[in-house]
Amino acid sequence: MNNAADVRQQVRRVLVITLILNVVVALSKIIIGIWSGALSITADGFHSLVDGSSNIVALVANRIAAQPPDADHPYGHRRFETIAALGIGAFLLLTAWEIITSALERLTAAGEPPTFTALSFAVMLGTLVVNIGVNRYEAREGARLNSELLTADAAHTGTDILVTLSVLASMVLMIGLGWTWLDTVAALLIVGLIVRVAWGVLRRAGGVLVDTAPYQDVELARWVEELPSVERVVRARSRGPLDAAHIDIDIQVPPETTADHAATLAGAIRGKLEQHIQGVAEVEVHFVPDLQRPQDYALRARACADALGLSTHEVRVHEGPNGKVLEMHVEVAPGQSLAYAHERVSQLEVGVQQALPDVAEVITHIEPALPDLPIPDAPDQQAAALKERASDLLRAHYPDADWHRLRVYPTESGFTMTMHVALLPHILVEEAHRIAESAETLLRAEIPTLERVTIHTEPPEQ
Repeated sequence: MNNAADVRQQVRRVLVITLILNVVVALSKIIIGIWSGALSITADGFHSLVDGSSNIVALVANRIAAQPPDADHPYGHRRFETIAALGIGAFLLLTAWEIITSALERLTAAGEPPTFTALSFAVMLGTLVVNIGVNRYEAREGARLNSELLTADAAHTGTDILVTLSVLASMVLMIGLGWTWLDTVAALLIVGLIVRVAWGVLRRAGGVLVDTAPYQDVELARWVEELPSVERVVRARSRGPLDAAHIDIDIQVPPETTADHAATLAGAIRGKLEQHIQGVAEVEVHFVPDLQRPQDYALRARACADALGLSTHEVRVHEGPNGKVLEMHVEVAPGQSLAYAHERVSQLEVGVQQALPDVAEVITHIEPALPDLPIPDAPDQQAAALKERASDLLRAHYPDADWHRLRVYPTESGFTMTMHVALLPHILVEEAHRIAESAETLLRAEIPTLERVTIHTEPPEQ
């Protein structure tokens, strides 16, 4: 079961438990209210009955919202929960109207004063305890599951606590002072509480329907710009409920950015937002080319290579007698003839010069790409001999460096070697790269069977 389905199942279980308790509380209050003639208790009972009705609406909406996207609802059915929240708010307003009507009738017509007994107090105190338990349980689960439905319903159920307390207070005053009109006043106070909660529920649900932003754009931009690969967020937008937000992020990127790079960057942005936001339904990332930034020759060259299905590395640019000279290593699939590989790389050279008009010359070094497949370790005796020979050479030429984790793998016509080297932590990365390159050159010159050497530079372990 996926996470979204599991959350919905948990929300459904909370709603069922709350529904049963609300119905028990509501029937208890209505029976005692009618028997005693207390308008405030009867109104409180119908208020609790509306709680149960809203639970049923929420259960139906929860089931509909759990359906996957379809042709008619390509963005899913999540808005049905918002509509259900509006229904809960409407139920609250309807309840308020019914109580006002009954209170006005009580004020304009003489009637028997309410009769209170020990049973009346016992029922009201019992329902108060249940209301507190239900409210805390539903609010806690709503926060844990980040559910708009449970949060709205908990707010609705929470009014029962205040309502029941006001009813109990009016009962005490009516018995102690004989102020029977307090029953009507308590009912009107209940109406005020109900309207206040209804407004909160309707405002939150309406905000979702009119696409009020659940998160501040400045906050979203700050989170995204925590990524080192993101230089500037042009625009950040959000809509939807807190537990299923749709977020749009526009970021500025170099014009040379490739599709692969863009896809990787979009995934990193989504991951960063999910670290800060529990409910993310969708993240759309739009890329805006920064036409004002200085030219990135390496990125543009790699973009041209990607278009031809080639890979490049070691891209360098320097000034030549006739202008800029761009040098790069180009990897082609092994097994090709030199003529065919040269033809494809020549196309790349032309493409780079067209994309970079200020480059006067492109010089390429063609080399076979290693297969991107898992390969077994070299035989133990051969690997041990190569590692020993390489270690001796490295210790002799670089005695201050810590060479470790040497691994040897076979290729079609030789071997490839990988290793780590710990260097002084304060040296510049350029110096570390120079050491690694010179070590690679040394090993390939002294050990002809080595076709490739990969060296990982790092500071010493603390």
